[in-house]
Amino acid sequence: MASSTKNLARLLRIVAQLRGPRGCPWDREQTHQSIRHDLIEECYEALDALDSGNMHEFRDELGDLLLQVVFHAQLASERKKFDFDAVAKGIADKLVRRHPHVFCGKKLRDSKQVLKQWETIKKGEKNAHSIFTEMPRSLPALLKADKIQRKAARVGFDWRHVNDVVAKVDEELRELKDAMASGDKKQFEEELGDLLFAAVNLARFEKLQAEELLNRTISKFVSRFQYIERAVHKRGRRLEDCSLEELDALWESAKHSQKRRHRVAKS
Repeated sequence: MASSTKNLARLLRIVAQLRGPRGCPWDREQTHQSIRHDLIEECYEALDALDSGNMHEFRDELGDLLLQVVFHAQLASERKKFDFDAVAKGIADKLVRRHPHVFCGKKLRDSKQVLKQWETIKKGEKNAHSIFTEMPRSLPALLKADKIQRKAARVGFDWRHVNDVVAKVDEELRELKDAMASGDKKQFEEELGDLLFAAVNLARFEKLQAEELLNRTISKFVSRFQYIERAVHKRGRRLEDCSLEELDALWESAKHSQKRRHRVAKS
């Protein structure tokens, strides 16, 4: 504990020096808004490192993410708003407050009760009239849909069986087809959004993350398309010069090649 405290204190001093009168010109120019997207970027890079299974890289990316927290706290401290200690105290107090079953002797049966209690306490703290009052606007749509659905489920608004969720997906797909047949573009857009929302609900119900699933599919698509690119370039041709039938044939070849690699990897 002493070592980690020492290193954290050192990091705080370094960032303060970078922002000081004799510090780094670039660091001194930054504001909360100018490094806003860095915070999002570092989160995604940390997740990429985690998914890669490289713990050394994951550790480094967590450090980059911590730097963002420390830097924002330093900026706020200079304006006499809050400092890093206030950030740490705030989250520590919140954890104790929202875990009365751990710190105050109140017992709960399972994680479902814990999550329900968390939402109840949070709603009381914010004096909010809705569980969705403080939904982050910057969340990607798939993550936002998942978060909204999970919040609703915690207070009992959820499907009872996965077959019900699948039936909802089928219903939304039928309504999408009807909208397409009618030629009503506005209705088509609405039904397509409903279908996406229902698909996210199916992933959530099966304890999966729609965002992760879509990213995997994107990676699979890119991998297969790059296979096509390599095959076409080996023949001394350009993608634009190939017929759709030729590209489809290469796509099927890419699929079979990918499946063979997966079978070999599992054996």
